[in-house]
Amino acid sequence: MAHENTPLRGGRPRTPFLRGGLAAVAGLLALTAGASSALASPAPDKAPSPAPGSAPARTPAATEGTPYLPAPTGRLPVGTTSLHLEDRSRKDPWVPEAGTRELMVSLWYPAKSREGRRARYMTPKESELVLKGTGVTGVAPDVLSRTRTNAFADAAPAGRRGGLPLVVLSPGFTWPRTSLTALGEELASRGYVVAGVEHTYESFATTFPDGRVTTCAACELDIDDFFGKAARSRAADVSFVLDELTGARPKWKGGPLIDPSRIGMAGSSLGGMSTPETMVRDPRVLAGINMDGGMFAPIPAGGLTRPFMFMGEPAHRPGAEDPTWDRDWKALHGWKRWLVLDGAVHASFTDYDMLAQQIGFPLGGELAGTRSVEITRRYVRAFFDRHVRGRPQPLLEGPSSRFPEVEFCTPEKGTCV
Repeated sequence: MAHENTPLRGGRPRTPFLRGGLAAVAGLLALTAGASSALASPAPDKAPSPAPGSAPARTPAATEGTPYLPAPTGRLPVGTTSLHLEDRSRKDPWVPEAGTRELMVSLWYPAKSREGRRARYMTPKESELVLKGTGVTGVAPDVLSRTRTNAFADAAPAGRRGGLPLVVLSPGFTWPRTSLTALGEELASRGYVVAGVEHTYESFATTFPDGRVTTCAACELDIDDFFGKAARSRAADVSFVLDELTGARPKWKGGPLIDPSRIGMAGSSLGGMSTPETMVRDPRVLAGINMDGGMFAPIPAGGLTRPFMFMGEPAHRPGAEDPTWDRDWKALHGWKRWLVLDGAVHASFTDYDMLAQQIGFPLGGELAGTRSVEITRRYVRAFFDRHVRGRPQPLLEGPSSRFPEVEFCTPEKGTCV
C-alpha cells in the first residue's frame, strides 16, 4: 500500500512505508518507513497517542503567532518565482489519464535588489490540505500560508552569464516543495540558483497557474515496487527540469546565468532516497545529499563514485533502526560522509520541525527555535561549496564546537563522534 494514515504502535508505523507526512502523535509529524523512524513520544503532560483509526486532535501548546523563516545568512538579496513545466515526452506515472507529466518548480536565486513584496509561503488552500493530510487540528487552516518568508516574488535575477551553480531540492513524500524554502533561500543568498521540484500527485497539495489543485493520488495506489517507481519517476522529473533550465532555450529568464557544469541535488525523505537514483541516471548531477530518507530503493548496481552525504536523525546511526544506510554506504565509492543530528526528528531537515514549534505543535525533537534550520543550512551549504564550487570546507572534516549536535559516523566501526 502506497500510503496509509496509520497510527503508531510502539513508536513505529505498522506498515513498512516511507511517509513524507503522517499524523502520528500530533502535529506535522513525519516519518521514514518502518524501522527507520525515530519518533518522539508525547511528553508526560501531553495527551497520549490516539487510538488506532483516529486522528490526533490537540489544542496548540502555545498561542498561535505568525510563523516565520529565519533570514538567510548570505549577503545577496533573494528572489523567487514559480515555473509550470510540461514534459510532453511521457505520461504522468501516477495518473496516466491526466496526460503528459506536468510539474511545478520553485526557484530561489540571487536578486538585483531587496525591493518588492515578500513571496507567499503557500496558498491558504495548500495550507488547509497539508494540515488536513497530516491530521493537524486546533489551528486556523490557513496558518502555514501566513509564514513570513525572506525572498522577493519575481525579483529580477542577478549574476553573470554562466556564473551561478544550481542545486535541485526534492521534498518528502506528501510534502510540497515549499517544505524546503528556508534551505532554498539560504543557498540563494550565497550565490546558488535553487530549484525545488514539486512531484505532482505525490504531494498533499499542488497548485497550477490555471487554479487546479492536485492532491496525493500516489497515496491511494497499491503498487508492489512503489519505491523503485517513485525513485525512477523523480529522477526523470529532475532530469527534465535540468533540461528546461539549462537547455538552449531555458524556460526561465535567468536560465543563462546557470552554470550547467556545476549542479548538485539534495532531498528530504523520499527526495533523499531518490537522489542517488538521479545521480546514477544523470551525470550532470555532481554531488548529492540524502536528508533522513530510508534507502528503500537501493543504490543501483555498480554503486556511485561521485560525492554523497547521508544526514539523518538518531535512528540513522550505524547499526540502528534503519539497515538500508549501512547497506548502501558500501555502494558509495567516492567522497562520502555520514552525519547524525542529535536531537533531531524526521522533519528537522525541512522547515516543518521549526514551524510546528511556532504554531504550537512541537514534534518532540530537542532542537529549539530555529536551530534545526541553522544546522541543516550550514552543512548542506558546506557540502555543495566543496563539491560543486570546489572550495575547501573544514566543517566537513570532523566534529565542530559550533555544532555539537552533529555527529560524524564511521559505519565500519559502528561509531559516531
